[in-house]
Amino acid sequence: MSFAHSIIAKTALQTIEIEAQTIAELKNSINSSFEVAVQKMYECKGRIVVTGIGKSALVGKKIVATLNSTGTPALFMHAADAIHGDLGMIRQEDIILCISKSGETSEIKVLVPMLRILGGLLMAMVSNLDSYLAKQADYIFHTPVAKEADPNNLAPTASTTAQMVMGDAIATALLALNGFTPNDFAQFHPGGLLGKRLYMRVCDIVTHHEKPAVQLTDSIRTTIVEITSKCLGCTAVLDEYQQVQGIITDGDLRRMLEQNQDVTSLCAKDIMSANPKTISFDALCVSALEKMRRYSITQLIVLNENTYAGVIHLHDLVREGII
Repeated sequence: MSFAHSIIAKTALQTIEIEAQTIAELKNSINSSFEVAVQKMYECKGRIVVTGIGKSALVGKKIVATLNSTGTPALFMHAADAIHGDLGMIRQEDIILCISKSGETSEIKVLVPMLRILGGLLMAMVSNLDSYLAKQADYIFHTPVAKEADPNNLAPTASTTAQMVMGDAIATALLALNGFTPNDFAQFHPGGLLGKRLYMRVCDIVTHHEKPAVQLTDSIRTTIVEITSKCLGCTAVLDEYQQVQGIITDGDLRRMLEQNQDVTSLCAKDIMSANPKTISFDALCVSALEKMRRYSITQLIVLNENTYAGVIHLHDLVREGII
C-alpha cells in the first residue's frame, strides 16, 4: 500500500470513528428538557421556523424538509437574509429553531433580539451551552461536539452530523406524537417509487386488464386460446356460479404436454392448480409483490369480495416501478 493510500484509509476511518462517537454522545441530550421542547413543538399552532448560517443553514434546510414530509409544518429562513427582510415571514404563533455550533456568530447575535420580539418561543440547537444563543433561548437541543472530524479540527463535520441526527430525532418524535401513518406519508410523497409503493393498489392495475377465464369443463384448445389472447400467462378456472376454482398457467400447459401423449380428452379442471393464491382488489401493490416473492409465482388471482376481478402479473409491478 502506498503512503497516499495509507493516509486516505487512516483519515477516512478516523472521521467515521469521531462522528460515530459524537452521535453516541447525543443520547445524553435526549432527556426531560428534550421531551418538553418537542412537546411544545407538537402543540405549536403556527410553524417551526428553522434558521442558521453557513453549514448549519444547510442542515436547517434538510431538517425543514424532513419535518414537512412527516406532518409538521416548517419553513427555512437563512439567518443572513432574515436581517435583510425575511423576518417578515415570522408570526407570533411560530416557534423559532436557531441552529449554531458556537452560538456566537455575529449574524446570530444580531438576529436573536429580533426573533425574541417577532416570534413565539425561541429554541436553540447548539454545542456551546455558555454561548449567547444558548442563554437567550427558551429551550435548548444540546449537540455536544468534542472535536471536528477533519485533521485540523476546523471544518464542520462532526458538528453538522450531530445537528442532522438531532433534527431527525426531533422530527421522528413529532411524527410519533402526530400518529403519522404510512398512508399520511404517501399523501406527502405521491411521486416516484416511494409514493407508488405506499399508495398504488391492485385495483389501479387490474381494471385495465382483460379477465382471462375458462369453465371447469372447457377444452384444452379453449384454454390455450384464452391464455394466449389475454396475454397474462394464465387463466382463472371458474365453476357454474362464476367462483374461482383454480388457475392454469403457461407452466401448467407445459407440464401437461410433458405428461400426456394425448390431450384431446382433457379439460380445464384436469390440469388446473386448485386453491390458487389470491390478492384483494383493494390491497396495496407492494403486498401483491410480497406474496409473489413468498410463493415464487408471477401471477395472482384478484378477488373483489370473493368475486373474480382479474389477474395481476409481476410484469405489471415492474412496469409501475414497484420493483
